[in-house]
Amino acid sequence: MIITVASFKGGVGKTTTALHLAAFFAERSPAVLLVDGDPNQSSLQWSKRGQLPFQVCSLMAAPKLAAKAEHVIIDTAGNPDQADLEDFSQGSDLVVFPTTATAMAIDALLNMVASLQGLDAYGVVLTMVDSRKKGTAEAARGALTDMGLPVFQQMIRRLTAFEKAELDGVPVSQVRDRFAGIAWREYESLGKEIVDSHG
Repeated sequence: MIITVASFKGGVGKTTTALHLAAFFAERSPAVLLVDGDPNQSSLQWSKRGQLPFQVCSLMAAPKLAAKAEHVIIDTAGNPDQADLEDFSQGSDLVVFPTTATAMAIDALLNMVASLQGLDAYGVVLTMVDSRKKGTAEAARGALTDMGLPVFQQMIRRLTAFEKAELDGVPVSQVRDRFAGIAWREYESLGKEIVDSHG
């Protein structure tokens, strides 16, 4: 399965989502590749700080390595244009769009609704959700759904365990934090939702 993770605004958990989806599939298969196509190389930097249970490579190294992978997750550059979206659709089984529940992030996504309709298979996941403001996230989900966008049921909370995971260079399941288990289970749930609906 090839999954592209893209976003129309920075700071919405794109790399965190790509990396943890790769970690989810790595529990099911030893042949998982995370391709870092973001000029910031956030996924590659994450991998260099610790040890991940899957291989991470640059976009240039991807063609050769992807041929040996059962699952490929692509962390893209931010703010894709129409041509990028068409490429994502042609080269992926699924495109995942993380977004926060903030007005600016939702507006950025809604501004691309017409372009998104041309994608074969995609879904939106609400990320960095403040547990104290779950109503805001539910309202955002409603706005996205009303616009005809497919939204995953699983939301990802804003937890410091993710920051620790990035610093340690590991998936969140491997950090010492009282909320690490919860954080990991949310991405596991998202992964299962993806497998059930698109696998």
